[in-house]
Amino acid sequence: MYQFFVDDAQIGREFVTITGEDVNHIKNVLRMKAGEKIRISNQQGRDYYCEISEVTDTFVQADILNEDAASTELPSKIYLFQGIPKGDRMETVIEKAVELGVYEIIPVAMKYCVVKLDAKKEAAKVARWQKQAEAAAKQSKRSIIPKIHPVMSYKEAVEYAMQCDVRLVPYENERGMQGTREALSTIKSGTSVSVMIGPEGGFAEDEITQVKDSMQVISLGKRILRTDTAGIAVMSMLMLELEME
Repeated sequence: MYQFFVDDAQIGREFVTITGEDVNHIKNVLRMKAGEKIRISNQQGRDYYCEISEVTDTFVQADILNEDAASTELPSKIYLFQGIPKGDRMETVIEKAVELGVYEIIPVAMKYCVVKLDAKKEAAKVARWQKQAEAAAKQSKRSIIPKIHPVMSYKEAVEYAMQCDVRLVPYENERGMQGTREALSTIKSGTSVSVMIGPEGGFAEDEITQVKDSMQVISLGKRILRTDTAGIAVMSMLMLELEME
């Protein structure tokens, strides 16, 4: 069943009206017809099972069959702070983290980041990353589209992460998984969690020093993970810990 996102203004008492780019996708790419079922979310956690009743060049109308479609969101909000990687690895992080239930992704400019984005490139990149998050949210039947923030400095990222209830920093020089297990076991439904992931070059020592008294520095095992693997590994651990049904 295909997934689509709409604004609240497009949701009526008995039907939903889909407009914009999704109309062309439904009509000309998916070639969907009246009678086919789709899933629609309002980007704020409300979900609907619907049946297409009309397909035109400018809109698609779908009758609401069930307003209580089961939410696909994790019971806690996970904020992934990702040191900007080179090449297309950020796209991999976004796609997989969205599939695993991330709430927001914050690109972070750290000391050892290989990539340095100027303002013009940054705006284009963030817009592209947000589109990718939307595509991944549709594919994985999310109830929301996770937000991709503009790039933050490390200082800005730490200040933002401090608003979360639990703050995790996977660090390649940390040893022992017992601390990781203990940290994960404290995370309960409704708890907000920040995860700070270093770039290809790893965290600078002063970056770890800045957070070691206010965040939980944890290990991800004996092997050194690539930056695009580390965030996905933590998201998988959190999904296992939080998703009880």
